[in-house]
Amino acid sequence: MEKLRIVYFGTPEFAASQLEAIINAGYEVAAVVTMPDKPAGRGKKIQFSEVKKVALDHQLPLLQPEKLKSPDFLDQLASFHANLFVVVAFRMLPAVVWQMPQLGTFNLHASLLPQYRGAAPINFAIINGETETGLTTFFLNEEIDKGTIIMREKTPIRHDETAGELHDKLMTMGNRIVVETLKKIESGTCETQPQDELTQGINLKTAPKITKEFCQLRFDRNCENTYNLVRGLSPYPAAHIRLCSANDEVVEMKVYEASVELTTPHVCPGTVVTDNKTYLKIALTDGFLLLNSLQQAGKKRMEVTDFLRGTPLFGTWKAC
Repeated sequence: MEKLRIVYFGTPEFAASQLEAIINAGYEVAAVVTMPDKPAGRGKKIQFSEVKKVALDHQLPLLQPEKLKSPDFLDQLASFHANLFVVVAFRMLPAVVWQMPQLGTFNLHASLLPQYRGAAPINFAIINGETETGLTTFFLNEEIDKGTIIMREKTPIRHDETAGELHDKLMTMGNRIVVETLKKIESGTCETQPQDELTQGINLKTAPKITKEFCQLRFDRNCENTYNLVRGLSPYPAAHIRLCSANDEVVEMKVYEASVELTTPHVCPGTVVTDNKTYLKIALTDGFLLLNSLQQAGKKRMEVTDFLRGTPLFGTWKAC
């Protein structure tokens, strides 16, 4: 059994949780690599990544390189003499980095690879109406998310589950999966499977980076697809709607929670229907999307009843 000496790469909350799990399991983390600090919010205050906060709490050596091929960074990285790198929710590593440790570099990915390779696997599993997803640990190679698989574990997706809820569930699962992967590598019992063995005869779906344009709701679609898009983008980056009145008034909002009403609309897709008190719904091809929780531009998140109390939509309105 070879004692592990780990360098950990990660940035957001999801990765911070896995780092805590590795530390709590008693593994030696020689150093942590995370993104450089960046200004955020209206005040442009410098904010630390969630992974940096964990590293500071545990007084771990911390690297925040601007460039991953920088000779200074590579020298620092080599100086820790780690025999394994672990990557969770970080940017793409150059070969000169992931090839450095003797035991290799493994990544935790929030899908059942080879399905949903890419930057947003949690979101797209819900957007595409999947009923299950999971986690995969795999060794990095030259191609993004295509290395040999170490572990895969499934979990169901509820019909009403949002991306935020699924994120939290997978984050908790990941704490165990990462530690189990470490145990397999440490004990020498790690058996891997090439992803090519799992791709035969199946339609591979991808999970590309989500753009602002992608988040704009279109109402020439059916209820199921629109509802899945809303929950797959909630709470971040959130589905966007722009409503326009016959008098050229405009209201823009993010939608966090919605439901559907299957019926024959008898109005054109995109038409807004509301009593200006209790409900606000927009016509789709086979029913209505009811907005339940939303956020108007420049305001806080609120229930639809509170929104209508402050912004009644009198007259004729439509999605534009």
